Amino acid sequence: MQPKKNIMHLPVYQPGKPMEEVKRELGLSEVIKLASNENPFGCSPKAKEAIVSMVDQVSIYPDGGAVELTQAVAAHFDVEPNQIIFGAGSDEVILMLARAFFVPGDETIAASPTFPQYKHNAEIEGATFIEVPVDEQGAHDLDAMLAKVNEKTKIVWICNPNNPTGTMLTEAQIKSFMEKVPSHVLVVLDEAYAEYNVTDQYPDGFKLMKQYKNVILLRTFSKIFGMASLRIGYGIGHPDVIRSINQVREPFNTTSFAQKAALAALADTAFIDSCREANAKGIRQLTAKFDELGLPYFEAHGNFIMVDVKRSGAVVFQALLRKGIIIRHDAGWGYPTKIRVTVGSEEQNNKFLRALEEVLSEVAVS
Repeated sequence: MQPKKNIMHLPVYQPGKPMEEVKRELGLSEVIKLASNENPFGCSPKAKEAIVSMVDQVSIYPDGGAVELTQAVAAHFDVEPNQIIFGAGSDEVILMLARAFFVPGDETIAASPTFPQYKHNAEIEGATFIEVPVDEQGAHDLDAMLAKVNEKTKIVWICNPNNPTGTMLTEAQIKSFMEKVPSHVLVVLDEAYAEYNVTDQYPDGFKLMKQYKNVILLRTFSKIFGMASLRIGYGIGHPDVIRSINQVREPFNTTSFAQKAALAALADTAFIDSCREANAKGIRQLTAKFDELGLPYFEAHGNFIMVDVKRSGAVVFQALLRKGIIIRHDAGWGYPTKIRVTVGSEEQNNKFLRALEEVLSEVAVS
């Protein structure tokens, strides 16, 4: 049997090792995972109650249109229900965007490095993926990205804050970009970490969306809402764009558990506020130590930090793993001496920093 030729070169996604497996392999009693940008404080207690309430309905198909949740999100953001689509994480919305819009010969543009699912799904559909390196501060080079736009361009992906660098584009920067990009190009503003924002410069994507038909926002319940295992995210855009995506959406693509938990989590603003505050405090805690150790880092606007350990990031990753700390290093980023660490609880951050200081004394400078 012969699969599609354009997928033969694609890598299979390699998830990090589960904590229990790391404990077994390395003989550890405790492992702290700071690799996947998960919320160290879990999810809202109200979301947990909602999950339990659905147990007796496990044999029943979910609401295929996520009607109740759609109405709640529409009211929350002051948009219309026909402007919203849900997916199994925002990952699936990315998949549906690629499926709905790309045909072989199309072009699409993103930063490098950025969230890898943009490229993965574009290439599955046969589109040409154009990567534009981030600038020295780890941020999108919007002018360079704009210069790559032509009549073949279908989508420009903007991850803001950008994963893995953590940098943020301001409202002024995004607005200037939107004024110049042609109307036939769909601009995807992936705002998975938007709720962590503590500045007054973060773009108002909803205002931009009302002004430009070719803007779609992506959000998720996996990050600050702490429901990564339930796999639910969403897109908000012009009704015509959402209708096109809906035409390729699989039936029952989000579960009843996820829908009910998301509904409860959305209403628990106090929990989100506390997580945002704790995350900002954690960033200050980590960066203060990085400054003390003389380690450069990109300005962080999500719930993770990319830091230059001035040694092989791969070696530091392995050394930290042996101490029971899982962080992230990826050779594909193009940063051989950088690692990405999720902001944990104060206790987790302290354990990471102690382990890192030990590792830095053990591992030679590159």
